[in-house]
Amino acid sequence: MLNINYTAKILNLEDVKITNVENTADALHIYLELPRKAHTCPCCSAATNQVHDYRMQTIKDIPLGRTTYLHLRKRRYRCPECGKRFAEDNAFLPRCYRMTSRLVASMIDAFRKVTPATEIAAQHNVSVSTALRCFDLVSYQPKELPAVLSIDEFKGNAGRQKYQSILTNPEKKEVLDILPNRFEHDLISYFRRFPSRKDVKYFITDMNPHFRSVAKAYFPNATIVADKYHVVRQSVWAMERVRKNEQKKLAKRYRVYFKRSRYLLNKPREKLTVEDMNRLALMFEIAPRLADAYRLKNEFISAMRAKSSLEGRELLLRWLESLNAMELPEFDDCEKACRNWFQEILNSFDVPWTNGFTEGCNNKTKVLKRVCYGARNFERFRNRILHCAS
Repeated sequence: MLNINYTAKILNLEDVKITNVENTADALHIYLELPRKAHTCPCCSAATNQVHDYRMQTIKDIPLGRTTYLHLRKRRYRCPECGKRFAEDNAFLPRCYRMTSRLVASMIDAFRKVTPATEIAAQHNVSVSTALRCFDLVSYQPKELPAVLSIDEFKGNAGRQKYQSILTNPEKKEVLDILPNRFEHDLISYFRRFPSRKDVKYFITDMNPHFRSVAKAYFPNATIVADKYHVVRQSVWAMERVRKNEQKKLAKRYRVYFKRSRYLLNKPREKLTVEDMNRLALMFEIAPRLADAYRLKNEFISAMRAKSSLEGRELLLRWLESLNAMELPEFDDCEKACRNWFQEILNSFDVPWTNGFTEGCNNKTKVLKRVCYGARNFERFRNRILHCAS
């Protein structure tokens, strides 16, 4: 009897009576029953202690080193007043379930990890459809928007849409919501239902014109901030276009010097070795236009490291003057982006927040999508991302 009591405590089933425990090669079978006590009739509220019948019910439980089954000797009571038959109450088995509440809770908690549903189902001895059906009980709905709001898109391919949008709070490192697409009218419909949008002070975005249009229309009190990474890569792309165009003009014997030069050109100047500088000097002697592009790229990165918007304005205007003095049409897109987003770029110098946290969430989302071999159901995909980030 002492061993049975200890077994009940280990299983956290102290309100039940364990009658037998059987160990097999691949499963653990625990036989139990609830103590007999008076129940209240669900129809007439009369108290009764009359047992109508018994039946054995097999229940799946959390695996204890192997597959675990609970065999419950379940009672049905009979009301002497109205004749109603009803099952006895218990705290570990929901109505119409064949698995314990803690097994469901364990499966839902397992979905927090970047793990496919097939593996979670196998660990808990249930089918994949059952594991997903349990996870569908999870739902996240944001109630209000934070003071600092960040938005970005990622390639999700869920719900017949190629791209989804993610909303985060970079100040508190929180994922707020996942939107089904990046269309402007759908974003407007979503943000319209938040009365707290007037309390948003900073709206951080990449250089997507649709996001900026939505911010100007529905966040009148917010300062729109362009993410520095998306701004800097404009100059990197421009320099890369110059490198490709110059490399195409060279003979085969000179192209050898440009092999794997992309990493070298993007390497920070303070980290260049003597060998790197000699190699760059040889490349610039062969392609003088690449030397100009390299200098423009470094000057732009230096300008983006300004400590304030006043300093940044001066450096960016000086950089635009240098760009106009050179004949590098590959930098036209970079110049256009810089001029169109000039104020938003200046705003980025006065705030400490970027889309870095958001991009990190996108990377984790891509890993999750790859591990799960894609996701077709958008609502389930959305809840999985929010559940992993919670």
